[in-house]
Amino acid sequence: MEKQARTAGAFAGIACIASLLTGCTSMVTGTASPATTTNATTEADAFAGLKACQLLEQLNAGQGFNPGENKTRRNECGALKPGFASYSLVLDPVQGLEEFAATNTGVVNTSINGRDAMQADIPTGGCAVAIKVAEHARAMALVTMVRASEDAQACPNARALAERVEPLLPKTR
Repeated sequence: MEKQARTAGAFAGIACIASLLTGCTSMVTGTASPATTTNATTEADAFAGLKACQLLEQLNAGQGFNPGENKTRRNECGALKPGFASYSLVLDPVQGLEEFAATNTGVVNTSINGRDAMQADIPTGGCAVAIKVAEHARAMALVTMVRASEDAQACPNARALAERVEPLLPKTR
């Protein structure tokens, strides 16, 4: 019985090795060429040179906010004003307003300094205003109040932040 189990295991091992070897030995002839550029790739440069933390610190200068912190690998920055609110700025070169509408509930269409924009409450508290930069690029101003009792001020504050950041954004293509 033990010999049969070992034999079956050996055959299974040989079969695995054979499938790995045959899967790796095929070759494709031709010349390698770079992938074609897509619309999303060309819009990836919509914020070329702009850093969310630099913009947010410029906008928050002299108002008592802590220095901005990039908390993710994305071009996203947040700054806290103790006892007041957390302001965040996200420069997203991949997602536009359509994606914002699809991932948020209660979205309201609006305009920020003449640009298409959308506003939505954040489920965990706060408010976000997304500004169109290109079809697949947006800037987003987020405000979360420190005290839940002041949540009603989150959207007016997010809108005010969005109105100040909009002139610093690249023009819509």
